[in-house]
Amino acid sequence: MTPPAEAENSGGRPDEFEIIDKIFAPLAANAPGAYRLKDDAALFQPSPGCETVLTVDAIVSGVHFLPSDPPESVAKKLLRVNLSDLAAKGAVARGYLLVTAWPHDIEMAWIRRFADGLAADQAEFGLSLWGGDTVRTPGPLTLSITAIGEVAEGEAICRGGAKRGDDIYVTGTLGDSALGLKLLQGELEGISGEYAGFLASRYREPTPRLAFGQRLAGIAHAALDVSDGLMADLGHLCSASGAGARIELERLPLSEAGRAALALNPDFLELPASGGDDYEILFAAAPSRAGQVEAVAAETGIQVTRIGTILRAGEGVFAVDRGGSPVPLKRLGYRHF
Repeated sequence: MTPPAEAENSGGRPDEFEIIDKIFAPLAANAPGAYRLKDDAALFQPSPGCETVLTVDAIVSGVHFLPSDPPESVAKKLLRVNLSDLAAKGAVARGYLLVTAWPHDIEMAWIRRFADGLAADQAEFGLSLWGGDTVRTPGPLTLSITAIGEVAEGEAICRGGAKRGDDIYVTGTLGDSALGLKLLQGELEGISGEYAGFLASRYREPTPRLAFGQRLAGIAHAALDVSDGLMADLGHLCSASGAGARIELERLPLSEAGRAALALNPDFLELPASGGDDYEILFAAAPSRAGQVEAVAAETGIQVTRIGTILRAGEGVFAVDRGGSPVPLKRLGYRHF
């Protein structure tokens, strides 16, 4: 993002340099190394004794968010799905790079509201915009963030450390986001207004569990965030760890709104296990660490639930019912291809 000293008048239509200079440069005001977006790159020096953590995610209109979603919510979802990856690594968020591919019919008012959403989340999560790129596209609105964080050297929590006998935990509740999408698509009827608002907000504005993740170092053997769906992401963790896993379906944590929605729509009963977009932290820890896990939950005020057990390699990744019998699931999670 490198605007000239003075942007040309856009005549009411979005102009690349006006967008950067007038809308996005203020988001970089608190990051000295970003040079108010007037250079080709930003500078970042991690804190002494820390390693840099990098993650990138893109979202596309009609795929990851609805074209009718408020611009502020689109911005928050974009930033938060990346912060969720940092949370699962136990990292502290520091800054981010933003790439925006705007359709030809985008309006400046929409872009300003999008930037307002980023500004609100920057204040909440304590980071700044450091740079990026702005282009036009003949396709749908496409947005990408590269988030930068830091973690104490040697303490990043990766996917590949789960051990046989570990307990499997998840933060928060599952299925709310997938149910929220069903609601916004008109497929979930009969839900009360309060519950409907909660489910829609869980889809549009997930909550990255940064404070919780930062306290997992030395406790969790492996972790990731639930984006594609619980069973799919557990499969990723087990693949990296060379392990299997058993999930007890009756233990999956549900919100009041989620329970109400599933009671009205039994066709959606598998969504807590496979729906995706929860952005909760899924992690494995030794049974001897149960007290520490409970302490972290109490310190952060975040619900944590033990939902299963890590098995040895070759035993597979599967779910069981209350009696311990395997339950075949029609779908394990979201796949792009």
